[in-house]
Amino acid sequence: MTRIAVRQFSPEHASSLAAAGLHPTLARILAARGVARAAELATDLPELVPPAAMKGIGHAAAYLADAIAAGKRLLIVADYDCDGATACAVGVRGLRMLGARVEYIVPNRFEYGYGLTPEIVALAARQKPDVIVTVDNGIASVDGVAAANALGIDVVVTDHHLPGSELPQAAVIVNPNQPGCEFPSKNLAGVGVMFYVLLALRAELRQRGSTRRPPSRRCRRCWTWWRWARWPTWSSWTPTTASWWRRACAACAPHACSRAWRRCSVPPGARRRAPIPSTWASGWVRA
Repeated sequence: MTRIAVRQFSPEHASSLAAAGLHPTLARILAARGVARAAELATDLPELVPPAAMKGIGHAAAYLADAIAAGKRLLIVADYDCDGATACAVGVRGLRMLGARVEYIVPNRFEYGYGLTPEIVALAARQKPDVIVTVDNGIASVDGVAAANALGIDVVVTDHHLPGSELPQAAVIVNPNQPGCEFPSKNLAGVGVMFYVLLALRAELRQRGSTRRPPSRRCRRCWTWWRWARWPTWSSWTPTTASWWRRACAACAPHACSRAWRRCSVPPGARRRAPIPSTWASGWVRA
């Protein structure tokens, strides 16, 4: 026999949402799902949390800018799922766009294990990198980072998974879930972390006056990175009310199916519909 369960909600939150212009029924539904304010439903780009709020991102930007200036060889080590694959694509495209010498590997998890294992470090060492950049993994890779350090290879960890009791001795760690990070969007996907790192790196290079001019307006405005960054966030299982990033990706990712987005072009009026946040430092995204 079918039994209907009535979900409890806060009348105060429902009234607040209704007062903001939502239909009373929709307001009750959203309140029952934990939405307290209309601002929690925002998907506009100006609501994006500034990159500087993430622990270690300034250090990562400076470190990668120095590596680019020194002509060091970077190697991205990615996971093979949707998040890791797109984080790898964003990282490779973005770093190359900013002048880095970068290659990538996506090891077989069943053969080499998950994360930056010592076996994967040995595999990566064949390409003689100066720096390994992990995407969507690495926060728990204590032994792998130690193996890389023993070979004289620095490691930059970009990840979003929960850390263990011990952090790896990496040159830089960027993870919204690491201890001491006050970044409010804890549900950021791995590709989102890489996207933020690229924004911070681009700002650092602009400040140094060493940014290479991208070949097109769409690249200059970081649309290429954003286009790839939306998919894994949209397809994963984290509640979209948890962060602006997830809501925006859920709202925008279906449009990436269009022919215009597949060709990396910016739809007419995209700049008008998605202004750059005025609260950010001008160097983060603006050309």
